[in-house]
Amino acid sequence: MKVAVLGAGAIGAYVGAALHRAGADVHLVARGPHLAAMRQHGVRVLSPRGDFTARAHATDDPADIGPVDFVFLGLKANSYAACGPLIEPLLHDKTAVVAAQNGIPWWYFHRHGGPHDGHRVTSVDPEGAVSAVIAPVRAIGCVVYAATELEGPGVVRHLEGTRFSIGEPDRSRSERCLAFSEAMQAGGLKCPVEPELRGDIWIKLLGNISFNPISALARATMREMCLHGGTRRVIEIMMTETLAVAAALGCRPDISVERRLAGAERVGDHRTSTLQDLERGKPLELDVLLAAVVELAEITGVPVPTLRTVHAISDLLADRMRSAA
Repeated sequence: MKVAVLGAGAIGAYVGAALHRAGADVHLVARGPHLAAMRQHGVRVLSPRGDFTARAHATDDPADIGPVDFVFLGLKANSYAACGPLIEPLLHDKTAVVAAQNGIPWWYFHRHGGPHDGHRVTSVDPEGAVSAVIAPVRAIGCVVYAATELEGPGVVRHLEGTRFSIGEPDRSRSERCLAFSEAMQAGGLKCPVEPELRGDIWIKLLGNISFNPISALARATMREMCLHGGTRRVIEIMMTETLAVAAALGCRPDISVERRLAGAERVGDHRTSTLQDLERGKPLELDVLLAAVVELAEITGVPVPTLRTVHAISDLLADRMRSAA
């Protein structure tokens, strides 16, 4: 199995290292000091489950790799539309793209069934720009339940979790999903093939849609948001509205708002990825998290006044970040 990891940051390098340890032919695409370190020393993984080093091929030029069986996409979702020159050299007729993204994916309604089958979510796939680069038929969905961070160039700190749930848009247990799952498990990761992966998408989104924008607006950690009475109430309402949109689309995740909040509170003084991006002056990945659900509320007729309010304010912040970049 030949795999390219496009965007070999903390999550991508961790997955690439695990697959390499399992015997897959792995190629990591990165840049800067992180790339230089991986070329010289490999990927060093520091984990409570045991440290290890994987010396996979690393490059900044996908043309050096050529077509692969799987592309593991570790880029931010707001980079997908512009990644054509990077991903095209990696594709052959049957290449699958495992997209490890938060929020509503561009393929969400591909082979969905029902009244919205084939609908394009414009906030995540404006004018079909993402679908033109990554055809939905190539997509394997992936919901990440692992926490990692780059401790330094070439060094991945694995904090917790090893689960990477994957699934086909048409809910089938395809040969390509089973093959990728087997390779991930051989590398020491959990990788269940979930026919109803959209349920996992909504469960993870329940936290991302609320904690991520609020953390950026308030410059607050998970614990601070949970312990502040007013903010906690806003987050509860946002989660409730999000579950209503999911239900209108035929998806009822098996989780309560109370349970989701309790889990978040246990995380402690963690800064969300959106807050970290804000502090580093990077673009905010809010379209797939918040704007997309507001758009889905429009097409389903579900009232989401609190989501709309938080979206309006956080969108202004995102605009200011784009202008400053």
